[in-house]
Amino acid sequence: MLLGSLYLYAYWFFRPLLKWFLRKTTKLCELQRICYGEPSGAPRTLGVEFSLLHSRVQRIQEVIKILNERSENLDFIGKQTKSNIELAVISVIHVKKIHPTVHNQFIKSFGRTVEQIWGYKQLTFEVENLRRISYDSTNPGHEQMLIGLWERLNPNIPLESRITKQWQDIGFQGDDPKTDFRGMGLLGLHNLYYFSDYYQRVAQHVLLHSLHPVNGYTFAIVGINLTSLAYHLLQDGAAKTHMFNFAKGSPVMRHFHQLYCYLFCEFDRFWFDSKPKTIMDFTRIRDAFEAYIRTSLANPQTVFRINALVDTI
Repeated sequence: MLLGSLYLYAYWFFRPLLKWFLRKTTKLCELQRICYGEPSGAPRTLGVEFSLLHSRVQRIQEVIKILNERSENLDFIGKQTKSNIELAVISVIHVKKIHPTVHNQFIKSFGRTVEQIWGYKQLTFEVENLRRISYDSTNPGHEQMLIGLWERLNPNIPLESRITKQWQDIGFQGDDPKTDFRGMGLLGLHNLYYFSDYYQRVAQHVLLHSLHPVNGYTFAIVGINLTSLAYHLLQDGAAKTHMFNFAKGSPVMRHFHQLYCYLFCEFDRFWFDSKPKTIMDFTRIRDAFEAYIRTSLANPQTVFRINALVDTI
């Protein structure tokens, strides 16, 4: 513990000197060394993010502030993305005195990392905004999505009415699912709907697993719990490894939904491998599952391959 603290202190104390030495010997700034030396995806993007956030150059800190504000305002989309990337690229090549013609590959690589870093930040705000929306049974859009969830999971069984015990057949707690969405808001419904719509046959298969008479679990409630897990992985940054390796450009809501689908399929496997005695084992198994996922995400090479998982479920 003490040695670790001393190492960190020494690193931060000598970091400016180390950067200066490497700049003199390699003729490249830290950002160039990262973009040229690290493979594309999480290793490169995380390295660039760390370098930018710890830069002592005022202009770079000003650009970071501007891009943070734009991502919070959801202005990091479409044509605006290009202008945001250009702002960062032009500022860096000016401050670092990088010749744009000689280092054209750096400009492309650095621009991609900027797109990923602030695309991820924008996604965190989009997900948070959706989480804060409460389910409203008077909203036709909310009701349509809820009914659509049932129709995709049980296409051959019609609902008897809007409020019915049938909802318990897909793992809700009572006669009206709206009460189960309180914690994760509309985000929980969107995740469940995406899973049942985009991976319908897989979702139906997982639902069938959940109905096991001995080792079963409540499909919808577990699904909302997994929304909470995906949400916290995104918000605390643990999901960056997967997102930066998985998304070609800016991570968007679709990528978050697909992460959720992966978590649901993988949890289904993990649950049965854990051989639960009763549903009371859920908290223990859920915590072990989160630890397993976080350990995987600690590896900068990690990417969760959804299609490979779906093919073998």
